[in-house]
Amino acid sequence: MLIVSDDRVGVEADLAAGRLVCPRCLAGVLGGWGCSRLRVVRTSLGVRRLRPRRGRCREPSCRATHVLLPDVCLARRRYVAEVIGAALLSVGREGYRRAGERIGVPGETVRDWRQRFRARAEPIASHFLRWARALDATFDRPAEQGSLVADAIEAIGRCTRVASVRFGRRSPWSWVSALTVGGLLAVNTCTPWPVPE
Repeated sequence: MLIVSDDRVGVEADLAAGRLVCPRCLAGVLGGWGCSRLRVVRTSLGVRRLRPRRGRCREPSCRATHVLLPDVCLARRRYVAEVIGAALLSVGREGYRRAGERIGVPGETVRDWRQRFRARAEPIASHFLRWARALDATFDRPAEQGSLVADAIEAIGRCTRVASVRFGRRSPWSWVSALTVGGLLAVNTCTPWPVPE
């Protein structure tokens, strides 16, 4: 899987021009390879139907195929990243049922997102702080917020601000999707996230 812009025309142009590098071999470029299955995701405005593009590595020794998931999504989630982010940002301010009612999500779903985030809060904070330092050499580690979840949220906020300043304004949760390859709440805790070089 590769996280790409939510702009379908831009993705098609990138595929045609060979600007998308294969995330498996890192040597080949991706060419168009049809579309993946239809996905229905829920946004704050209602239901959205997505049919993500697929790309295939042009390197003869690789030929791997990848789903090109728009950056508004997280992998294997039926809600867009903005909705999930709103649920995570409300930790400590309101219970999961009330948060679910406010954003239009079942309370149990919000509870599950929060539990998964809480279980991975420390590596999430470390990951985003590492990216913030890589993007801005003058970046100073923020003061601890009093809980691992609050530290992780603060790290995400700081990192996404630095990324937007450096590369252009973009939704914070779009940056989260891109910097975790859609795996912020992934079930597999060994999923490697991209690291700055």
